[in-house]
Amino acid sequence: MSLLSLSNVTFTWDADPILDDVSLEIERYERIGLLGRNGAGKSTLMKIFAGELDPDEGGIRPEKGCRIARLVQEVPADTEGTIAEIVGRGVSDDHASEQSHLVSKILSRMQLDEKAQFATLSSGMKRRVLLAQSLVEEPDILLLDEPTNHLDINAIKWLENFLQVYNGTLIFITHDREFLQSLANRIIELDRGRLFDWTCDYQTFLKRKAAALEAEEKQNALFDKKLAEEEVWIRQGIKARRTRNEGRVRALKKLREERKARREKVGNVRLQAVDSGRSGQLVIEAEKVSFAYEDRKIIDNYSTLISRGDRIGIIGPNGAGKSTLLKVLLKHLEPQAGSVRQGTNLDILYFDQLREQILEEKTVVENVGEGQEMLEINGQRKHIYGYLQDFLFTPERARRPARSLSGGERNRLLLARLFKRSSNLLILDEPTNDLDLETLELLEELLASYSGTLLLVSHDRAFLNNVVTGIIAVEGDGTIREIDGGYDDYVRIEKQGFADLETSSEQTIDTKSSAKTLTPVPKKEKLSYKDQRELDELPQKIERLETEQNELTETMSDPDFFKQDPQTMTAVTDRLAIIDTELNHCYTRWEDLEG
Repeated sequence: MSLLSLSNVTFTWDADPILDDVSLEIERYERIGLLGRNGAGKSTLMKIFAGELDPDEGGIRPEKGCRIARLVQEVPADTEGTIAEIVGRGVSDDHASEQSHLVSKILSRMQLDEKAQFATLSSGMKRRVLLAQSLVEEPDILLLDEPTNHLDINAIKWLENFLQVYNGTLIFITHDREFLQSLANRIIELDRGRLFDWTCDYQTFLKRKAAALEAEEKQNALFDKKLAEEEVWIRQGIKARRTRNEGRVRALKKLREERKARREKVGNVRLQAVDSGRSGQLVIEAEKVSFAYEDRKIIDNYSTLISRGDRIGIIGPNGAGKSTLLKVLLKHLEPQAGSVRQGTNLDILYFDQLREQILEEKTVVENVGEGQEMLEINGQRKHIYGYLQDFLFTPERARRPARSLSGGERNRLLLARLFKRSSNLLILDEPTNDLDLETLELLEELLASYSGTLLLVSHDRAFLNNVVTGIIAVEGDGTIREIDGGYDDYVRIEKQGFADLETSSEQTIDTKSSAKTLTPVPKKEKLSYKDQRELDELPQKIERLETEQNELTETMSDPDFFKQDPQTMTAVTDRLAIIDTELNHCYTRWEDLEG
């Protein structure tokens, strides 16, 4: 028997069902990533899993004695007391006699101080305490809604490692692709009221999903072509209508009903940045800058030079001073020592982490249009409602006040408000929180092609790797390091040891900067006969695997593929997964051998 079963469940908020006659079986020890667009109903489905919402139709059946706990997306504002008291609230009346033992056990496991006051903790530690509250009774199923939101990279890594050894079923919603790839062994996607089950990791899901979407588009195109032909037939002259086949008329009516019932895939956000022209070559220069809050150093004797076209990621623990560094570089804060100089022709756009630019009581249209019905985007005039549809706001949604929006919608609102303006220096402070994966990837594409200069504060490791060309690491004690490359490059150099690299590696050091740009040059050793032979054979092996991969992907693109028996489809998808694994191994091995 499954640990939790959904049978023919339907749930509706507005017109279209969020869940439309869906069924699902959840087994023990699975780690399930729940995916879907903003507003698709992922959090609603979590609440149904937890028994907090009842479906309109259908049933949900947990195994007898199954314990389910849910970690909510936001930290409740009214949470007060010591850590031990808050964690103890997760113990049910049935286990009241064991409360002290259960609380002590989980606090020790999660390295929490029972006497510390919750209100004094960082956002990452608050999330850890609430996770402890969810885990105190060792639930069979743990539900996590955006558990990495507002956590710094160290806290995300801690959570990732903790959940890797969690002895229970895990169902989680996240926009963090590294977190998703690391944990999930099954992907469940909520799309247009239906659940799609993919028993694989995230990277494999992306490939299979692309093939499935292509097949769906082909099927829809064939269906629409047949419907159009039948519509032409029914509209023929009097003679044709006298002799028309009544069964064919009924079939046409059924086709019309099917087409009307089809729920189209939600479109993608269409992002474009308005270019205001080139800035000077010098964008920002800082010389021996220092800044502190009372006795706490944030920036200590820091120098840097940011040039036109640089794409810099700023990382560091929560509270280390990343936003403070930005404000000093932008001259929103005066340094207490040293100087900051900005270049010429700068046109600055600033995406604010706290969303302070959003006017809560005003509608989406009023926030973005600011009194204008027509906007000029890259030389083209566009109506405000048409522009907002590029950011997936329907006219009805665009007339709602900002305070009613979800986290993802609030981010899209601010992006729409920002990108209508021209810029050549873009400052983004935590832009990825609450964005769905599709919008996140489109934002990546926009930033990768942005012709201006970018300063980006983010805890999203994949986002940093895909967008930035340099890292500034703020360490919280006044120390600031600069590294060429993305986040993975920073981790690699950090593991090797900054101090060792400064003395043993070839380096490039800006004479104006106290921060070092470290570029270690490894010594390449001569390959053994066996390794050299393996390296020589790898290109042919990769070519064979890629050819087979393309053939199988083409097979899955055929509309008839999904009409076959499940065993045949499983054999193809399993072989694709094996090829993906082999190819990844080959690529990694090739890089290792090439040195």
